Amino acid sequence: MRRAPQGLNRLLRDSSGWRQSPSAAKAGNGVKLFIAAVNRCATQKQGPRRVFLFALFALIFLLAIAMPAQQGQPAGQPQASIGAAPVRIVAPRPNYPFPDGRSYVYSAEWHLITAGTGVVRMEVAGNERKVIATAESSGAVNVIFPVHDHFEARFDPRTFCSLSIFKHSEEGTHKRETSIRFDYAGKKSTLDEKNLKTGETKHVENDLDSCATDVITGFYYVQSLPLQMGATYEFPISDGKTAIVRAMVEKREQVKVPAGTFSTVLVSAEAISGSLKSKGKVWAWFSDDASHTPVQMRARLGWGTLLFRLQRIDK
Repeated sequence: MRRAPQGLNRLLRDSSGWRQSPSAAKAGNGVKLFIAAVNRCATQKQGPRRVFLFALFALIFLLAIAMPAQQGQPAGQPQASIGAAPVRIVAPRPNYPFPDGRSYVYSAEWHLITAGTGVVRMEVAGNERKVIATAESSGAVNVIFPVHDHFEARFDPRTFCSLSIFKHSEEGTHKRETSIRFDYAGKKSTLDEKNLKTGETKHVENDLDSCATDVITGFYYVQSLPLQMGATYEFPISDGKTAIVRAMVEKREQVKVPAGTFSTVLVSAEAISGSLKSKGKVWAWFSDDASHTPVQMRARLGWGTLLFRLQRIDK
């Protein structure tokens, strides 16, 4: 059975000074909870890499859960509806202004500890669009469990159907590369993964019934949709296996983050089928304007709650 590294206990002993103020005490407790989460995942044979795959990429993974849609009438101009929604990906409206060349920079916080930074960016790639995402651990968390991840996803900008995903993951002692391709004509997705330390490989094929977004592209799919109060949306998301997500637009709120103060709409969402079902819930605050910028996210997982706050937008 794997356990958290011995150095974690040393880190706790050396961090007694954190407990000299209420906020410092909470930070120290946050480290304890982080270690407990790592140990829990290890006990469940998930490995500590799963903790940080959630911690730094829940921003992407859960944003894809955050709110896309259905919408029916008319073609090319999706309109939110109240109540049940067809489970499908809706193509962007004609002349939709994709946020090409714009980088969203987020901090990931857990129990007053800044766990790391996530950056997401879209670029033109011929007739496709490419989404690039990186995750870097920082501070005390970087000592406990360093993370350096690079993700790329490609999708068809005419339909928002995902085409492929590439992941290079360095999480603790784990190093992996994973490629996923979506074959809509053949109705299957193909995953190929290689352990860069051992050379071990894996090949998996899964059924793919229809157009789906992925855990990275879903970040931008959210922005292309109307956010009408009271609307319910259902849509497929795939990371090789497909899950159905249900999202609800709840209310308007004013939110202050390092990037500024925004009027936002609050959306809650969770998976209702597939591998993500019952794995957690997310609340996302999108700017209440045409850009629908994801300003802040809160993700409740089995081992704790994560907060993602927009630091800045780089162009």
